[in-house]
Amino acid sequence: MATTTPGVRVPVLIVGAGPAGLTASLALSRYGVPHLVVGKYPGTAHTPRAHLLNQRTGEILRDLGVEREVLAEATPSPLLANHIFMSTFAGPEVSRLDAYGNGPDRIGDYLAASPSKMCNLPQHLMEPLLVEQVQQAGVGELRFGQEFLSLEQDEDGVTAVLADRQSGLEYTVRADYVIGADGANSRVMQQAGLTVEGASGLAKAATIWFEADLSRYCADRPAILYMGAVPGNPPEDGRVFVNVRPWNEWVFLRFLDHDPGFDPEDHEEIRAHLRESIGDPSVEIRIKNVSPWEVNAVVAPRYANGRVFCVGDAVHQMPPTNGLGLNSAVADSFNLCWKLKLVLDGTASPELLDTYQTERVPVGAQIVDRAVRSMMDFLGIPAALGYAAGQSATEQWELLRGLTDDTDEAAARRAALAAATDRINYQTNAHGVEIGYRYRAGARVDDGTPEPTQDRDPELYYQATTWPGARLPHAWLEDGGRRRSTLDVVGQGRFVLLTGRGGERWHDAAREAARVTGVSVAVRTIGAAEGLRDPYGAWERLREVEADGCVLVRPDGHVAWRARTAESAGELPKVLSTVLHAPAGPAA
Repeated sequence: MATTTPGVRVPVLIVGAGPAGLTASLALSRYGVPHLVVGKYPGTAHTPRAHLLNQRTGEILRDLGVEREVLAEATPSPLLANHIFMSTFAGPEVSRLDAYGNGPDRIGDYLAASPSKMCNLPQHLMEPLLVEQVQQAGVGELRFGQEFLSLEQDEDGVTAVLADRQSGLEYTVRADYVIGADGANSRVMQQAGLTVEGASGLAKAATIWFEADLSRYCADRPAILYMGAVPGNPPEDGRVFVNVRPWNEWVFLRFLDHDPGFDPEDHEEIRAHLRESIGDPSVEIRIKNVSPWEVNAVVAPRYANGRVFCVGDAVHQMPPTNGLGLNSAVADSFNLCWKLKLVLDGTASPELLDTYQTERVPVGAQIVDRAVRSMMDFLGIPAALGYAAGQSATEQWELLRGLTDDTDEAAARRAALAAATDRINYQTNAHGVEIGYRYRAGARVDDGTPEPTQDRDPELYYQATTWPGARLPHAWLEDGGRRRSTLDVVGQGRFVLLTGRGGERWHDAAREAARVTGVSVAVRTIGAAEGLRDPYGAWERLREVEADGCVLVRPDGHVAWRARTAESAGELPKVLSTVLHAPAGPAA
């Protein structure tokens, strides 16, 4: 029988100390909410795992006060500038694509959309930064080596049973709420009666983390992803190299569906396979880790049950294409934690927490679908080259060499290759998917206007709007000589109302809203003599309301409501009560 130890009482228990759990911990720390984070393993991630951080994640980390530390450690966006398709590193290149907003046709879109930049920071380097920030905040407690066993809910809270893996001691944690951030095959999900739907085992793969100096093949064509196709192998046998550190640390994705004899312990065979894929038998290789896994495409139809909320890989798993897993995990936690704060404070009804899954489930479904389609798009490259099952290495080398021939057949294959390469934009430049998602229901109040239609592909392009439910558009402002984004003016756990010249009535409205709800609303004026300057006129172009109107922004940077003019100022107390799912009446 296990030995027990006295229980622990906290407002929030977070199970899982990966990016989702640590983001939740850091957000709750910034909001002053005591909590306990438990991780099953002895410490943070010991392998690279997820790595690409998109602009929305950068904005969230910026709000939580850790973006500077992340950028100092990360590989910057210019070194992610290409997406390379090749035979091998040493062999002929097949095609190339501008990636992650670095191309001349997209760089302006990315610069205009956000104050944050994309970057590459593998999980084993990112997690320690988050841990350090959580520990410095001193609000939450972090315990590694703790295994979550079970939970039971009642009307007043959740009782979880955990075990210290080193001592064997079992103990209970009593919490108002539990966040399940314990990844794929989440035990919290199972205990809460939640399930995922979709396709599991789409493919079998192994992640091989290794060191090798490939700078002579990469420095002139920097990329995060190099995809090889060694002639003589099945068309779906992609050789995928992911850069961890330029240009001597790598992750190799080896797909195993046609490789049933793969042995993760046979490092000599693995090195030989890597050298074949690199195309250079002389390269020195040091293998650091080999991890077999399966590609899944699943999403939970519900992210919560009662007082238990699940985030990240627990509720959505997808192929690594588009790099959306970690980024969506961070956004899940950021969406949830400000709501927990207000409910724990008693200023919002528990019904506000229902909006977490109302808002995030559609996003999870979208990203899983996009990642699967992006994975399938890769098959267009070997198909365009003319590769087919059963061809010999000689036949495929001849197809590759003949690609530049002055023949109608070669011209047709070049056109097909260009079209197939262009399709990969949906992986490497899916700007609308990354930062353009809108919450069409949830903690928002409709302003009576239809959702703006997009005049460009909504997956590839982000369209700025202040329509309720959308992320607040970025515009550079000036604050006493300091350059600040609109996204820097909002957030940090607060509701913020943005107005302009003639918007004085909103100050009184904000005070009344605070009196009614108990939640303060900060008012910031843009474009008037006493407020923030709009030196480029960018906010004026983006706000979609009159100067004396308002845009009410939630703590997570999404628009809660907007009003065209100050004539609607008297509606603010009722609007805020609606967002909070709180009755409109004097605060207790």
